[in-house]
Amino acid sequence: MAKIIDGKAIAAKIRAEISAEAAQLKQKGIVPGLAVVLVGEDPASKVYVSMKEKACADVGIFSDEYKLSADTGEAELLALIDKLNHDPKIHGILVQLPLPKQINTERVLEAISPDKDADGFHPYNVGRLVIGKPLFQPCTPYGVMVMLKEAGVELSGKEVVVVGRSNIVGKPVAFMCLQQNATVTLCHSKTRDLAAKVSQADVVIAAVGVPEMIKGAWIKEGAVVIDVGVNRVGEKKLVGDVEYAAASERASAITPVPGGVGPMTITMLLQNTLESAKRGL
Repeated sequence: MAKIIDGKAIAAKIRAEISAEAAQLKQKGIVPGLAVVLVGEDPASKVYVSMKEKACADVGIFSDEYKLSADTGEAELLALIDKLNHDPKIHGILVQLPLPKQINTERVLEAISPDKDADGFHPYNVGRLVIGKPLFQPCTPYGVMVMLKEAGVELSGKEVVVVGRSNIVGKPVAFMCLQQNATVTLCHSKTRDLAAKVSQADVVIAAVGVPEMIKGAWIKEGAVVIDVGVNRVGEKKLVGDVEYAAASERASAITPVPGGVGPMTITMLLQNTLESAKRGL
């Protein structure tokens, strides 16, 4: 039976460290500040923003929240971002996605100063990540890498299979693993014989967004499984992208859903904001 990689416990440990560092910064007159911009009334986004606000308060990070109506124009949003770019109290800016259809998401993300891009989505920061010199790392992949480190997983020389090629998780986590000297295979919807690819992996990172798409029987004996997927099935049940029960019988270590990667995403957002504030010293 696989060891559980407990994302809640790892996140709690890191948040305690962030809180201690934030307290030290305050003694020097610096309060780390995060601006969160929410456009519209998307229920999931509202919940996520409130979670971020509480997390900031818990670790001593100043949180400035901007709630804009769903009919907000692109020019108005860009003007707000420009103001935040020049606000010395703000060290990190996060625009909650998705944005309403009248707003060009790419244009908005590019308007955020790379030095305050707490989500790590700006093309400049993506480019730095690719060449191995990251400024801000995207939060979910960053969290995955921290979990692997905390679990004592050595990636050098290992076969890593990433399932899912999104700009938010799949592509960046593939580059991060590559920088740790892993041999990385990036799979997607057009991959032939996915089961064969997964069965060769020492580490499987699933980020495809399809409930239990990756079958437990595909997992190599002793492999490590990181399940980024969170899929709602029925009224209340949440499942990952991996068939958890069957995979647990074969893996050496596995993340649960919920309670695995999820708690790490906001934690790494806090970490990025703290690091940005420290750069100003």
